[in-house]
Amino acid sequence: MSTSTDRGVDRPGGEGHAAHGEHVASSPEQAAGPVVHTPWARALALAVGAAAIVVVILLAFLWPTVTSTVKDLPIGIAGPSAQVSAVEKQLDQAASGAFAVTTLSDRQAAVDAIEKRDVYGAIVLGDSPEVLTASANGAAVTQILNQVAGNLQTAANAQAQAAVQQAIAAGHAPAGTKAPTITVKVTDVVPLASTDSRGLGLAASSFPLVLGGMLGGVLISLLVAGSWRRLSAVALYGVIGGLAVAGILQGWFGILQGDYWVNALAVGLAMFAIAAFVVGMNALFGRVGIAIGAVLTVLVGNPLSAAAQPLQFLVGPWGAIGQWFVPGASVTLLRDLSYFPSADALFPWLVLLGWAAIGVVGMLAGHFRDQEVTVAAA
Repeated sequence: MSTSTDRGVDRPGGEGHAAHGEHVASSPEQAAGPVVHTPWARALALAVGAAAIVVVILLAFLWPTVTSTVKDLPIGIAGPSAQVSAVEKQLDQAASGAFAVTTLSDRQAAVDAIEKRDVYGAIVLGDSPEVLTASANGAAVTQILNQVAGNLQTAANAQAQAAVQQAIAAGHAPAGTKAPTITVKVTDVVPLASTDSRGLGLAASSFPLVLGGMLGGVLISLLVAGSWRRLSAVALYGVIGGLAVAGILQGWFGILQGDYWVNALAVGLAMFAIAAFVVGMNALFGRVGIAIGAVLTVLVGNPLSAAAQPLQFLVGPWGAIGQWFVPGASVTLLRDLSYFPSADALFPWLVLLGWAAIGVVGMLAGHFRDQEVTVAAA
């Protein structure tokens, strides 16, 4: 006896027929009913919003670079007062506002100021003029100071030649007398390590460090339940991340220099601060808090970090403001620890600790608030 009347029978056309002629849906969509389409207004608004987000991200990352200018670069000048005044005037005529000049007593004072990062370079005048640079400050600073050395050498030789011509004209020197060639020596006081000779590694590692801290905070916010468990997870994440990332940057690639454990502490604190801030904002404001943490860290703090150029080059006060965020403080701290151990690194340490504290306070505040709500509801 045939059972075709009890079950749907597949036909060559792919259609099935149920018992008593009932039609069986040929697709899951038909079985689930008609598809509810997104309203046109909402679909178009989402498209416009997505495009706007792309524009904001593009502007956030390109604006600091496109609008940056050479200004207020801190340099020192040491030498006879007359020569110092002449060089200051020459620098101002060549590029007004490009340099913030500090007068120093001698060459050793200039070296000390560079090592403390009070100035980014120095000009030492006298019988043997010299330009002191610190390539660890970045390629942009080194290039500018090399140009300064070239301009000083050209101007000094031109002045020497003019003096000889005047002496010949006044009869104080025989015809054909040539001026001595003046060479401006360039000395790199704080050179980059051979393992990162162009200084690209430290700048390039800034964004992955920021992104890693943010992703850690997002994952812990979404996947870990319980405030104390989240706090413990963030702390462990900072410890493991600091040891691992510092190990890669210093032990593998040779980007970081100095004491490994101090560098690991700095990296771990930066990752902890970002992750804790994201988790803390989530504890206070829910999913909106994650967006707040991401925006402040990636779209505000990272573009203003001055990882690839001096903070003075950014428009207005934004370079200084960027040092109050984790990305700017962390890259400055790691540069100081690696190449400028004499520099005062208290401020970036405090900034990282401050953001970490904000995150922890946010987590705890959200925890006790939820407890009060639970008790009130009971």
